Amino acid sequence: MPDISLTTVVVLCLAALAAGWIDAVVGGGGLLLLPALLLGLPGGTPAAHALGTNKAVAIVGTTGAAVTYVRKTPVDVPTAVRIGLAALAGSMGGAFFAAGMSTDVLKPVIMVVLLAVAAFVIFRPSFGTAPATGPASPKRILAAIGLAGLGIGFYDGLIGPGTGTFLVLALTAVLHLDLVSASATAKIVNCCTNAGALAMFAWQGAVLWQLAGLMALFNLAGGMFGAHTALKKGSGFVRVVLLTTVFGLVVKMAYEQWLA
Repeated sequence: MPDISLTTVVVLCLAALAAGWIDAVVGGGGLLLLPALLLGLPGGTPAAHALGTNKAVAIVGTTGAAVTYVRKTPVDVPTAVRIGLAALAGSMGGAFFAAGMSTDVLKPVIMVVLLAVAAFVIFRPSFGTAPATGPASPKRILAAIGLAGLGIGFYDGLIGPGTGTFLVLALTAVLHLDLVSASATAKIVNCCTNAGALAMFAWQGAVLWQLAGLMALFNLAGGMFGAHTALKKGSGFVRVVLLTTVFGLVVKMAYEQWLA
């Protein structure tokens, strides 16, 4: 455990609380939590420790949000787990290829895709607001396993930022879910991918368990509160948070690409 001031610990815990809420509503909590850890940990701390601690914190909030969603709204858990296992395999493949290529080349492409997604959501007000149309067909489930599982899982291992947001969009489009049901399903998928990543970081000894345990309590509270908020406010509210998160992700990636 590195020497961290009490003020920094408090700020990190508040960041974990906010990240848990954002992640539960629409995904993307890592956009807040990981930079906070990178800035808050003392200079010289290996980046892997920030990544590992981030996963240890995030998996607690994600699990709490997933449990809250499953208890309060209908979720096809078996389908979500199948997509999650595919995402786990995809993320491992992405991490393997990430070691041999520069992800900076892909970031402008991802920004264009995000802006296109934002435009689609803005000009299609009904996207994700209609109730789910019932059980998905086997073809749609297979497509979700390929796109949301293998495809976005591969992206998560290769680059990472915005994975939860991409999952919500993909599940809404492919399985014809409303945004609340898509967020619930995405949390289960995220539990699978976070578990795999955390196991790898723990094996490498790259998790600051004491700090992670404290931050995880705040992340859990934020995740459960975020799930309750999404269930209470409905798809219209989730849509607003989704667009805010997408634009925030674009700004962050543009800053890293051209200004940092």
